[in-house]
Amino acid sequence: MAYLFRGEVIKILIYPLGGISKFSLSFNISFVKEFLILIFGPLFQIIAWLFLVSFFPEKEMVISSYHYGILFFNLLPIYPLDGGKLLCLISQKVFHYQKAYYFTFCIGYLLLFLFLFFTFFHFSFNVLFLSVFLLIKLFREYKQVPYFYEKFLLERYLNHYVFKKSKLVLNTNRFYRGYRHLVKVGDNYYLEKEYLEKKYKKC
Repeated sequence: MAYLFRGEVIKILIYPLGGISKFSLSFNISFVKEFLILIFGPLFQIIAWLFLVSFFPEKEMVISSYHYGILFFNLLPIYPLDGGKLLCLISQKVFHYQKAYYFTFCIGYLLLFLFLFFTFFHFSFNVLFLSVFLLIKLFREYKQVPYFYEKFLLERYLNHYVFKKSKLVLNTNRFYRGYRHLVKVGDNYYLEKEYLEKKYKKC
């Protein structure tokens, strides 16, 4: 699905409970397109499950147990799982771009600490292993947020996007996805393109 929207698959990482695909897309791609890309993974898994069950009906219980386990794991609201990316996408409809990421990471950290807390009372090596693994992945992704945001702004400076809605903001740290912006600096007002041109010409 990413290919259909001019995305490039960088790598696919295979883990015990599924995989994580890394692909490059515009950070200003429309909400609908990114939603379709994210939801395609779980949909493909459901189609594969139906296919395997129809060909191996005697293994239905085993196949279904793996299917539901992987599906549940992948839809957890923890970045960079599909569930976490979906939560981030939905959050960007409410919060500005950076805040949506930080909100998503807060939910992910909270959920992982609950899993780790659970292992103290009901020890499970699988839960402990997956929680620690996702905690490491989450921390690494968290450190990438400033890079994500800088690329988000740079794309808006280099490309021409047409947005129907607009917002007044005090600085570029509060840019919203899917909006054009009017930036207020002191008593002066700048169009988004003008402000970004000043920002990147200094660089």
